[in-house]
Amino acid sequence: MVAGGPNRKLAKRRIRAIGGVEGLALRLIFGEASRFSMPKHTLTGNIKRHPGFPSKILGNRRDVLVYLPRGYRLLSRRRYPVLYLHDGQNVFDAATSFSGVEWGVDETAERLIKEDLIEPLIVVAVANTGEDRIHEYAPTRGVIDAKAKRKKRSKGLARKYGHFLINELKPYIDRKYRTNPDAEFTGLGGSSLGGLVTLAIGILYPHAFSRLMVMSPSIWWDNFAIYRLVDSIEQKPPLKIWLDTGTAEPGWEQARELLKRLVEKGWKPPKDLQYMEAQSGDHSEAAWAARVEPALRFLFSRGK
Repeated sequence: MVAGGPNRKLAKRRIRAIGGVEGLALRLIFGEASRFSMPKHTLTGNIKRHPGFPSKILGNRRDVLVYLPRGYRLLSRRRYPVLYLHDGQNVFDAATSFSGVEWGVDETAERLIKEDLIEPLIVVAVANTGEDRIHEYAPTRGVIDAKAKRKKRSKGLARKYGHFLINELKPYIDRKYRTNPDAEFTGLGGSSLGGLVTLAIGILYPHAFSRLMVMSPSIWWDNFAIYRLVDSIEQKPPLKIWLDTGTAEPGWEQARELLKRLVEKGWKPPKDLQYMEAQSGDHSEAAWAARVEPALRFLFSRGK
């Protein structure tokens, strides 16, 4: 049995030296993916699980977690705004998050609600589907890896993913929980490709979402397709947008150009558009976790 300390290290070295199927099995049992290195669950507050939520539109299933705010009571009639977040594995729990680092939205929301800095809200963490993530979050059929010899393209399923959120998941959440279902009280958020699809869905379907948390969006996607989408806006929709980037991210200056184009379309910082450049911020879960608080305070501040 592998234990801690020197014996565990020696055992790991021996396991790595074993080849073939036997070595693979041992590495899965005792290696880095084992119970010795798995992060602990870090869920905080009243969180409900909906495993394997089905979608006929996308033909797949995914886990959904729902954070209910402090003071949510079964017998109350109070209704709450809702924030839907992509990459739901990363939102609440270090044990399921990419690289073992979570956004801590549950802890941050608990504290801000307790301190009366934001209105109590429901947060819906919508898991990605692994290999299909890039297809569901891509608004166009762009090339996935420009450096690859064979240029594989995304399926560009962002519109279908948007229909899943609007026509399948949101109606279920609105029936199950005491939400305020109007677009005015409904937000959407994500980072990287999740940030890109957030802005795209917001522009395409403003009748469903009006508060957007756009963190480090993948502006580069498909030769800056998001610029073309913003430029195509004929009448500014009633979207309140949080947009950010980190100055240690490759191509971070592209966010300034996106900001400029949004302002040209009628958004007025800081009233309905808040832009942040995080000094030395990189493209990581930890960086986005650090910006959850100001984003929530802008999008869900009291009286907004």
